[in-house]
Amino acid sequence: MSENKNNQRQSLLRRTEDLADRCERTGNVTSTGFLTPAEQYELQRWVDGRADIKLHMDGGRDWCERKAAFFLPFWMEAEDFSAAEYLRVLHIQAYFGEPSHRDYLGAALGLGIQREWLGDIQIGEKEAWMFCLPSVEGLLTEEFTKAGHTTIKAAACLLEEVPEPERKVRRVSFTVKTPRLDAVASSMFGLSRTAAAELIRLGGASLNYSVCERVDAAVKEGDVISLRGRGKGVLTAFGGKSRKDRLFAEAEIYQ
Repeated sequence: MSENKNNQRQSLLRRTEDLADRCERTGNVTSTGFLTPAEQYELQRWVDGRADIKLHMDGGRDWCERKAAFFLPFWMEAEDFSAAEYLRVLHIQAYFGEPSHRDYLGAALGLGIQREWLGDIQIGEKEAWMFCLPSVEGLLTEEFTKAGHTTIKAAACLLEEVPEPERKVRRVSFTVKTPRLDAVASSMFGLSRTAAAELIRLGGASLNYSVCERVDAAVKEGDVISLRGRGKGVLTAFGGKSRKDRLFAEAEIYQ
């Protein structure tokens, strides 16, 4: 791990430990801003095994990729948590144009909003939905009037009103001799193991949203793997052996 990434990781864990301590002292829910999948993964690893911490990740809807981390007090269970109390979503109407994700994000950041205050931005046809923290909802509804060259209008809506996005995946089945990253990645993305290993060594692979340069890194069911220039996918099933002593595996490649 590079020094810069290690420093970012340590900073994240220090901030979240403070939030967990405050939650315990006050008996109130505390939370981070929206985290990337890599940050969520690091935080979950830190929390695993700590019975004294109740952690709940939520981005507004189940399918959201960027999520805030909520620390729950002793009296609250995850099923009692309501995202609507802590997160907001705006429905954005575009006029005479179809702004891209970059257009919407750039315009919001141009208002002085930090990236961690914004969650997923779901793009539709001449409309979009932007998840955000309550602290910036007012600014966005009042000042968010242009994205790229397109005039827009943002209005608050309910989390449950956001339509579920269409997810396209390609399912693949294969066998591998060993559950190493280079073996699994090569089979998932259809290239030689030598080529996959070279990409991994050059920093072109991510395992669970973090760059991984170890060709022999162990891979398990549920892991998300991405390979530069080839795509990203999740290992959905792993186990059982063929007559030739190879492991059966299934994956979904995001389209």
